[in-house]
Amino acid sequence: MFDPDLEAAAAAVQLAAGVVSSGIAALAAVGGPDRSQVLAYDIAHSASALGTAQSMLEYGARGDDEARLTCAFTADVVHELLCRVAGREQQWAVARGALEPAADFMATFRHPHVVASLADVPGARHLDGDMEMVQDTFRSFATNVVTPHAEHVHRANGDVPEDVISGLAEIGAFGLSAPSQYGGFSEGGTDEYLAMVIATEELSRASLGIGGSLITRPEILTRALVKGGTEAQKEHWLPKLASGELMAAVAVTEPDFGSDVAGLKVTATAAKGPDDRPGYVINGVKTWCTFAGRADVLMLLARTDPDRSKAHRGLSLFVVPKPRGDAHGFEFDQDVDGTATGGKMEGRPIDTIGYRGMHSYELALDDWWVPEDHLIGEDGGTGRGFYLQMEGFENGRLQTAARALGVMQAAYESALEYSKNRVVFGTSVFDYELTQVKLGRMAFIIQAARQFSYEVARKMAGGEGTLEASMVKAYVCKAAEWVTREAMQIHGGFGYAEEYAVSRLFVDARVLSIFEGADETLCLKVIARRLTAEPQGAQPPG
Repeated sequence: MFDPDLEAAAAAVQLAAGVVSSGIAALAAVGGPDRSQVLAYDIAHSASALGTAQSMLEYGARGDDEARLTCAFTADVVHELLCRVAGREQQWAVARGALEPAADFMATFRHPHVVASLADVPGARHLDGDMEMVQDTFRSFATNVVTPHAEHVHRANGDVPEDVISGLAEIGAFGLSAPSQYGGFSEGGTDEYLAMVIATEELSRASLGIGGSLITRPEILTRALVKGGTEAQKEHWLPKLASGELMAAVAVTEPDFGSDVAGLKVTATAAKGPDDRPGYVINGVKTWCTFAGRADVLMLLARTDPDRSKAHRGLSLFVVPKPRGDAHGFEFDQDVDGTATGGKMEGRPIDTIGYRGMHSYELALDDWWVPEDHLIGEDGGTGRGFYLQMEGFENGRLQTAARALGVMQAAYESALEYSKNRVVFGTSVFDYELTQVKLGRMAFIIQAARQFSYEVARKMAGGEGTLEASMVKAYVCKAAEWVTREAMQIHGGFGYAEEYAVSRLFVDARVLSIFEGADETLCLKVIARRLTAEPQGAQPPG
């Protein structure tokens, strides 16, 4: 046991924030992220970690265990910053020893005995009654319905079971962001985003592939419709999405343009359909379309203005209906109300090492026709597609952080249980100091990530927090790789065997820093760019 010192933790965060502020100013002075990518990347991750530490200071005031977790986490963050700056002080425009005033704090709260004492102290979440009900509901569903399928689907590269989809629909999981007047459960209050984070964590704790990701795609399309759809579009599509009658997939990425959305080539050209109905024909190839086989509609971003110099200003967003296809590949000839249109759609599955169940595809569309009222916003939505899809994607980054939380929590629980039951050289694995230090670091990383996710959810509910959503995604998804790796290591040889779920958690965690904005792109093009865009550089959290 040790005595926490929240004043010292706050002082350490403030000191570290000064170093990061200096780095931001130095980065702005040399011309921004494109001129010094390594510095920009390190600043983005350091600012994200500091934001996480800042959220823990308030949490630490709620009790002794909370304060202990806060001090240990803060010391870990400052130490990581020290490692990033050491030897590169000139690039950061700081003096050597800039973090020396925090040396005693780090020495105290990074001590192995201190970290080891937190091995089985995960900390309380401090949710109110309504949010505890959300947690209980989704944890019960995840445990009873998702978990029994998780290992089979992963090993067999199977499909999301229909009882998981129908069960989530029954408990309202697909309507968390749909306004109540359109059949959803959103009342526009501060709890909307928080409920989504809690539900996503609990589902991901059971399975990332068939639980935690199912609500993301309806969520992204729902938010785009709420933001930019016409009243008629909202009345038509939102109740169907909220009830689970229609399942959605997202078709944005293209083979030659990953995160570079402005360069997209897929076109939507005005064309008459059956009975001379006005509409658009879509041509081109999309890739990494997760869940596109089972989905009933695609949220598809296409170029409606052939002038490519307009970049993202020439893009529009469509709701594209499609038949349900075989998970392992499909090909459709389009039929609209009994009339063949000549359109074709082919889906080629992309096999992956993890994140199985929902399946990802390369989609080829050839003259696939949609009515004109399927352009979100109709005439008013022309050229606004990039902005409308970002409305959903920014929240998708917060959701991805919540998914990472669930994966980390499952890995930590598995490692803790295994270590207490496994005996090596006459001693339980848990009783070794090294094991306890690993588990202690897992415990404070997970709780810190959770508290930052809660804070970002509250900010987004108030119309803020878009930068912080990117930051929490960057921090938590990288952390998930370390947590799942060490959880696997604690299992020893059994961690490498499919007999234990931790091997699935390890490969699932790897995708988190790739989708919803690859880590490097997120850090350079979003976080660092926004930090340096403010006059004299934005101030990092702290």
